[in-house]
Amino acid sequence: MRQDPKDSDEDPAREAAIAWWVARRSGPLPPSEEVAFQAWLARDPAHRAAFADISGMVRHVRSMEPALYAHVRVPAVRRYERPAAALAAAAAFALLLGFDDLSIALRADRSTGVGEIRSIVLDDGSKAHLDARSAITLRYAAGERRVVLLRGEALFEVAPNPARPFVVEAAEGTVTALGTAFDVALIGDGARVTVTEHRVEVRSGGGNVVVEEGRQSSYDRDRPAAAPVSQDVDAATAWRRGKLIVEDQPLGEVLAVLGRHRHGYVFCLRASDCARRVTGVFGADDPMRTLREMEQALGLRATFLTDYVIVLHE
Repeated sequence: MRQDPKDSDEDPAREAAIAWWVARRSGPLPPSEEVAFQAWLARDPAHRAAFADISGMVRHVRSMEPALYAHVRVPAVRRYERPAAALAAAAAFALLLGFDDLSIALRADRSTGVGEIRSIVLDDGSKAHLDARSAITLRYAAGERRVVLLRGEALFEVAPNPARPFVVEAAEGTVTALGTAFDVALIGDGARVTVTEHRVEVRSGGGNVVVEEGRQSSYDRDRPAAAPVSQDVDAATAWRRGKLIVEDQPLGEVLAVLGRHRHGYVFCLRASDCARRVTGVFGADDPMRTLREMEQALGLRATFLTDYVIVLHE
């Protein structure tokens, strides 16, 4: 990777913050090292800011799926992007996501690969339409048809059977069919539910809400679902037509969807960058073009650490 000569003196606080984060990720520090860590934090406000920045970025990265933008020339990095530090962070994040991928592969009954959209007829005659890089586990029993959404997004068309309710479990919440068809997407630490026909009951965080046709609700883990709002169902399910239609959504959510269509990893240098809002119509099959369009619209740059690891930053 090329680097500007003027950037030879990089931010030591940021590099140290990454080293401390990786050390703490492995488990509790020995008492002497914990004392050293706390002393390092207290020594300089820049240390606390750097560690908070890294920790916040990790939370966003873990909520996103990978994306690949290959065969692009590596640009020069800016002052705050020391290659060794950035690569160390990227390696740690890739390892975390790799373990998640393995765990999902071992648990999934049905899944799709990168860029693959698949329709599946379930044992009861219901249909599950899986977006790319999505996975489900089936837990059918005599009194209930339960599907666990492990990753990605799926649209369900439910075969009626009042004696065996159809329930989708996602992000520690449940969606029970009270009609025919609905879409469930894992978003960050929660889920988004869009009803395309009839209605569903969403339970999360000790609360419940009924979502009617043409409306959408969402929830985070351990929190009640939000009040339903009107939603263009054609836009919400545009992924089935190879399109990504977003309106005022966080960049992190858009990157997560794009990540279903390419191998590799893309993340934001700062959590605040992934919180920026995005509106537009994009081709899910051309994430490189989508990335460039978002770069221009949001005033961001993409630094390619390798062909498979990208950092978005100002």
